[in-house]
Amino acid sequence: MSNIFCDYHRRDESVLQQEREYSKILTAAVVNEKFRKLLLTNPGLAIRNGFGGEAFHLGSEDTRRISLIRVATLADFARQMNADLSVAALE
Repeated sequence: MSNIFCDYHRRDESVLQQEREYSKILTAAVVNEKFRKLLLTNPGLAIRNGFGGEAFHLGSEDTRRISLIRVATLADFARQMNADLSVAALE
């Protein structure tokens, strides 16, 4: 019998970091109309530009996924981004 086990409730550090970055993006969009408009019209540029002198630290695949989001509202953007996060966590 093995004493090795996997804690399925423990979150992978990379997923936690990704969630933090997604949260930073959405927070910036909530507090700043200019950033929000850019995020909705050109998410790739918004991510590359960062916000308030801070960069968003996303991997190239995360940046690509977010850059492809095309929606009209921030709520829809958040739903789509979080759906992508769920898919990425399963990969």
